[in-house]
Amino acid sequence: MTQKDITFVADFLTEHFNEAPELYNRKGKYFNVERVGQYLKDEDDDLVSPPNTEGNQWFNFLKDSTHLKESPLLFPYYPEKSLHFVKRQMEGVIDQCLQKPADVIGKSVHQAVCMSLYKISRSEDSTPQLFKLPFLWNDKTSNLHYVLFTVLENSISKIHILRRHTDTSRSVSNGILAVEFGNFLSNSINDSSDSRCYSCLDAHFYDDDTITVVLKESVQQEGKERVLAQLSLS
Repeated sequence: MTQKDITFVADFLTEHFNEAPELYNRKGKYFNVERVGQYLKDEDDDLVSPPNTEGNQWFNFLKDSTHLKESPLLFPYYPEKSLHFVKRQMEGVIDQCLQKPADVIGKSVHQAVCMSLYKISRSEDSTPQLFKLPFLWNDKTSNLHYVLFTVLENSISKIHILRRHTDTSRSVSNGILAVEFGNFLSNSINDSSDSRCYSCLDAHFYDDDTITVVLKESVQQEGKERVLAQLSLS
């Protein structure tokens, strides 16, 4: 160790581990703990070495503000408590704030339509993930709501498009349809019908009239081709 290192350690010990007679009646150690670590202890006891807030601009601002001093919008400050204590207090307030909207929204939601997408055996211990990459899109101009998804068991080369009117009392034609990519991208006379089959990796709406898809060549080999394609809803 260099002399600089030794001096640094000595200064640290001098600053944080001096005897503190005023703490003799307090629970715990009889010296000042390291001032960062005390904030991270997961306990409700007061800090052994609370911070000095004298001269803090924010506290002075609140103290001098008639309107903000008792404002319910400001989260109360606990200068004697650790961050874990403050975190638990804040989580409780947030949970309380979210509970009422959750109850109201939950009671307002109801099932508009039910469609059977696939069936699985009830005897299976673990249910496989058959529903993949659902993406939602709302066409505000036409008041239509779309859902893009794939069903893995059905066909990896298909993407399904579900369309519903935002007004649940109305219905639209072609509520659900599937687009199969297959080998339609083959543009060479040398490509056989089975050699260039594509599956969908991802799909998003680009705008109200266009869907962007990422396709992957389905052959089992290195360097599989990826294709970025855009499909018109029409």
